[in-house]
Amino acid sequence: MSSQLEKVKELIDLRTEARLGGGEKAIEKQHERGKYTARERIAQLLDEGSFEELDMFVRHRCTNFGQEKKSFLGDGVVTGYGTIDGRLVYVFAQDFTVFGGSLSETMALKICKVMDMAMKMGAPVIGLNDSGGARIQEGINALAGYAEIFQRNIMASGVIPQISAILGPCAGGAVYSPALTDFTIMAKGISYMFLTGPKVVKTVTGEDVTQEALGGAEVHSQKSGVCHFAAEDGEDALKIIRKLFTFIPQNNLEEPPLVPCTDPIDRLEDSLNDIIPDSPTRPYDMYEVIGAIIDNGEFLEVQRDFAKNLIVGFARFNGQAVGIVANQPKYLAGVLDSNASRKGARFVRFCDAFNIPLVTLVDVPGFLPGTGQEYNGVILHGAKLLYAYGEATVPKVTVTLRKSYGGSHIVMSCKQLRGDMNYAWPTAEIAVMGGAGAVEVLYAKEAKASDNPAKVLADREAEYNKLFCNPYNAARYGYIDDVIEPRNTRFRIIRALQQLATKKVVNPAKKHGNIPL
Repeated sequence: MSSQLEKVKELIDLRTEARLGGGEKAIEKQHERGKYTARERIAQLLDEGSFEELDMFVRHRCTNFGQEKKSFLGDGVVTGYGTIDGRLVYVFAQDFTVFGGSLSETMALKICKVMDMAMKMGAPVIGLNDSGGARIQEGINALAGYAEIFQRNIMASGVIPQISAILGPCAGGAVYSPALTDFTIMAKGISYMFLTGPKVVKTVTGEDVTQEALGGAEVHSQKSGVCHFAAEDGEDALKIIRKLFTFIPQNNLEEPPLVPCTDPIDRLEDSLNDIIPDSPTRPYDMYEVIGAIIDNGEFLEVQRDFAKNLIVGFARFNGQAVGIVANQPKYLAGVLDSNASRKGARFVRFCDAFNIPLVTLVDVPGFLPGTGQEYNGVILHGAKLLYAYGEATVPKVTVTLRKSYGGSHIVMSCKQLRGDMNYAWPTAEIAVMGGAGAVEVLYAKEAKASDNPAKVLADREAEYNKLFCNPYNAARYGYIDDVIEPRNTRFRIIRALQQLATKKVVNPAKKHGNIPL
């Protein structure tokens, strides 16, 4: 065999070794846990045959605690680039078969390299996390590696989409990279995130808690809001990422993908003409409205199980991707509270950063009252949503279906927050407050002096509702651009978005605003 052939064989052997990660036994253990390996995950995520791996031959440099005697090619992370539906993406996948996926200095350098490349090329970056945390043997070098990654997450924020899938453990400082990215997907049963694990919690607080109860997918998708999508398993998590990619652009200078539309733009939805109940206190399902007006009923909801009183997610109108924000009357009457406000604000800011128009469907009776909300800073959280809408320069179309009262009217993309097209259904009630509350303030003395206070208040309420709890008072001042027939909603939104396609608005020059955090 010639020396050249020998060298080629050596290369092939090294590649084979690298692709085995921590070895066949470690791979078997990974499969026994119901988890895929890093390379298997990348193969599922990217278009077939599109992955180009980088830094396959990197090894760690640590000599502490006998580490020099044990090293693996790739050092616990697979990095590179490929395509999703033909569009360039960069990816890193931590390999749990190598030192439990723990982060070393060289692993951090590999991750930082693909993040830097993604920024240069203006392409999204996806992180598949499955790691036991910092590699303790490397001490401060591992911590510095995390910080280098976080700095890049911050610089990339609002420039390229960043998506994190948690497909195993993610603990300690490692949680901050996913928290800094745009979307976090967790897989039920196999993934968890927390700053301090159950043992530390037990030592410090005396509280007994399992990993799942402390930081599982259901906890973070329902209670904390850390997780945006809770997948059924690892495979489902990767399918969600591919689905998400169909709605978002490559970077902040591009538009979202335009998809051929098979759903007629002038489709009438007669069911919407009588979906609003006669009683103002009776709920209806906002999902039915959303499904009726968007292309083919296709809606990708974000944070579905968190703050259910506000619905946010992606859909299309005439093939154009939009972000939908909608109150849900079926849950807490659609009120805004602390969690709903921050959920909405973050989604609005993502859409604005990446040129995705916003369609807002309003039926909001107000902010949730009570000491729990006030002590939790509902003023600040509500201001986040207000700030997000007011700052946004993308096309903004608002449709008020029923209630839109007081401060909650303002924060839901009203005309004064630079709403471009503000429509209302004939059933809309746009006022400072509902009739019952208003007359108790306005006519309290008159009712008290009357022999029949209840009748006085009822009469005055009917009078107030006729004068103020309708869309025409707001339309009279131009705060509502048109009152529309509900069944025409789809067509009117599409026409508005077509008109707004060339919108240009620039915010005042500044380093950055100081959003109320």
